[in-house]
Amino acid sequence: MSAEPEKTKADPAGSTFLEGLPRMLLALAIGTIGGTIFSYLSMPLPWMLGAMLATAIASFSGVPVRVDPRLRTLMIVVLGTLLGSAFSPEIIDRAVEWPISLTALFGYVIMASLLTFWFYHRVARIPPNTAFFSGVPGGLAEMVMLGTAAGGDDRKISLAHTTRIFMVVMILPLAFRILGDFDGTAGARNAVKLLDLSATDFALLAASAIVGYWLARLLRIPAPQLTGPMVVSAAVHLTGLTSAAPPFLLVAIAQVVIGSTVGSRFAGMKLREVARYLRLGVVSTVLLLALTVVYAFALENLMDVPFDTFVLAFSPGGLTEMSLIALAMQIDTAFVATHHMARIFIIVVMTPHLFRFMKWTGIIDKPDSPA
Repeated sequence: MSAEPEKTKADPAGSTFLEGLPRMLLALAIGTIGGTIFSYLSMPLPWMLGAMLATAIASFSGVPVRVDPRLRTLMIVVLGTLLGSAFSPEIIDRAVEWPISLTALFGYVIMASLLTFWFYHRVARIPPNTAFFSGVPGGLAEMVMLGTAAGGDDRKISLAHTTRIFMVVMILPLAFRILGDFDGTAGARNAVKLLDLSATDFALLAASAIVGYWLARLLRIPAPQLTGPMVVSAAVHLTGLTSAAPPFLLVAIAQVVIGSTVGSRFAGMKLREVARYLRLGVVSTVLLLALTVVYAFALENLMDVPFDTFVLAFSPGGLTEMSLIALAMQIDTAFVATHHMARIFIIVVMTPHLFRFMKWTGIIDKPDSPA
């Protein structure tokens, strides 16, 4: 779900912040209320799940909610810096096995793309171009861009990926709570307070955010707002310059903003208009999660990594959202984030070639009909 700040038709320069401020404040207020309720109920990952569900309900009810993409980008830059703190010097000894799972990840991406294409095109009868880019488990922005260029329906592709991310983020923490007795609030109890950071630690983290984002943009790395700050922050932590832990306040704010952003994506859509595609998105998500579980069971026997860590690392959610879940539930954040970064890179590089190969072989036998 990595995306550059959007520009509206009303203002090509993207300077509509003040005009959209009331809708954004409303979305964040609703998201905060949802997060507060989920926190009171001791739900897993309360601030993101509560915000996401509350704003989604508001969106479908016709409430004018929208989060400015620039605020989300800022929160993701902060989140990337915080995720880098999971890369302690001790992680180097464990990282020698990662090439095994990263190689398996490539096979997972291929199988997941073919499985969901089969479902959307052969079972649901969605036109092939739209079906293919709706099913590839990549970032929302990247798949909409590539799918539109290939002649797919951008609205349906966007809805498919939004539904997938929404469902994965809702299902996994609850499943871990029910089946694995995981405590999604542990991260909140164990995280340090913002004021506990020393001036040196704060300066190093701030520099990691700014330099990392700038370098990633310069090098055109996918999801630069997350990957750049994360890599630079990881380097700072691996070299032992700082061991600062994520402050709970920043993590909670990031969860509310990101959860509200996902929920607000349904704004302007009528439930009856999108009910069929939502149902298809739910089924395709279940298929992908089933494939994820199969891979997690297989890899658990090959590597000294817990089953739940593989599930989070291979789950078809967004890079940002899955990293946040790992951070909040204290499940090997470095391993999970690295694998999702690799997944996005594999998909961005591989998807155009796989699409052309499927057209060449006749698997995609005709273009979508004009709407």
